[in-house]
Amino acid sequence: MSSSAPLEPVAPPIHHHTTRPLDAVAIAVVVLLCLSWGFNHVAVKLALHDVPPMLQATIRSIVATILVAGWCAVRCVPLFRRDGTLIAGIVVGAMFGLEFILIYQGLVYTTATRAAVFLYLAPFIVVIGSRIFLPADRFRPSQWLGLGLSFVGMIVAFGLPTPALDPRQTLGDLMMIVAAFFWAGTTLIIKTSRLNGTSPEKVMLYQLLVSAPMMALCAWFAGERITHWPDSQALAWMGYQAIWVVSVTFVIWFALIKKYSASRVSAFTFLTPLFGVAAGHFVLGEPLTPAFLAAVAFVAAGLVLVNRPQG
Repeated sequence: MSSSAPLEPVAPPIHHHTTRPLDAVAIAVVVLLCLSWGFNHVAVKLALHDVPPMLQATIRSIVATILVAGWCAVRCVPLFRRDGTLIAGIVVGAMFGLEFILIYQGLVYTTATRAAVFLYLAPFIVVIGSRIFLPADRFRPSQWLGLGLSFVGMIVAFGLPTPALDPRQTLGDLMMIVAAFFWAGTTLIIKTSRLNGTSPEKVMLYQLLVSAPMMALCAWFAGERITHWPDSQALAWMGYQAIWVVSVTFVIWFALIKKYSASRVSAFTFLTPLFGVAAGHFVLGEPLTPAFLAAVAFVAAGLVLVNRPQG
């Protein structure tokens, strides 16, 4: 008779939300979000003839606030329960507002190509920040390689920025870099604070309520005004931004950040500028270079490496 103790059953591995890779449904959802955000750039451009940029941001935030709050009322989502999220909510709201203020103003000084390259440093910042604030979410070498491939793909699509010849262009580039830090910081704070335990609708409302006055103030300082009633095209694209992009896709994004690895989810945002290029081609008739297909291949290969479960 064996004297050895019986083996205890081994519990199946559990993917904690901090490191959880995206499943097939989550991947499909985040790709849809990036597609929506890529078309958002076109939406802003197509509404500019009637509504200046900072006023667009202000109006979409006000409309989205009403819609998200209405959704919460219908669905009985608790918004005023004391859950310790107020300070973090105000902070991410201010960062959200500053991010978009810097993006819109930075585009006045620098090119859209340079803006895309510098703004999409954000996924790298999230990964580096996760090493400090979310140690369990550290990237393996193969995931760093995947992140690098995705960034290279974006460079292939847009081209490597040439040295800035105008000091104003350098200022615009710096604005985009700071905006990238605010974007990444918002993600990390949501993931590491008590906001991670509240509803994504409440997280979105914090950002809308804090950022809308900030954007309105910037529009006023910039002297922006609407001189005539916007035409149907401008109203339709404004509706797309407020109803779909902010009220729906941003809320879903925060739900994904809560449920899955922040680093893995953030890496998928490299798809957004590629979808923006495609949207510019199909909607605005902008040229599509052969390098675009190579860029898509680089980004896709990189995302496979980033999201591959650890064996």
